[in-house]
Amino acid sequence: MVFAQVGPGSEPPVNDPDVTVRAPSLPVITDDENLFEAFGGREGLVKIMDDFMERLVVNPATKPFFENSDKERVKLQLVEQLCVIMKGPCTYSGRSMAEIHRGMNVSERAFYALVEEFQRSANKMNVPFRAQNRLIAALAPMHRDIIDR
Repeated sequence: MVFAQVGPGSEPPVNDPDVTVRAPSLPVITDDENLFEAFGGREGLVKIMDDFMERLVVNPATKPFFENSDKERVKLQLVEQLCVIMKGPCTYSGRSMAEIHRGMNVSERAFYALVEEFQRSANKMNVPFRAQNRLIAALAPMHRDIIDR
């Protein structure tokens, strides 16, 4: 499967005509130019995602979605996605959140458990609370394309 390379200001194409995208997969953060640096740049995002994935495969609410996934690919695409959202020098090679999560039956409980684990990983890497909140606020609308039960 070939994925489009997507940079700031654009969205990944939706290849499945049965998928309706309700929120941006790459929301633009316009009021915080230093967010990427607050997360430690690309290197910091990689460290956060390494810790985050370990947490996701242990947490009972998120484990079913990640234990048999291609963890390295998921981590890479999360780094790319967050880097683009925070205006880092990256491109995103993944699909839209609506396509990725279609048919996964993600519950609110699993979604919010994932958010909590992300915050734990960011805290462990000493990302300032304000920076975490800014990113989470930008990502929050994605729940419409992720939660489906």
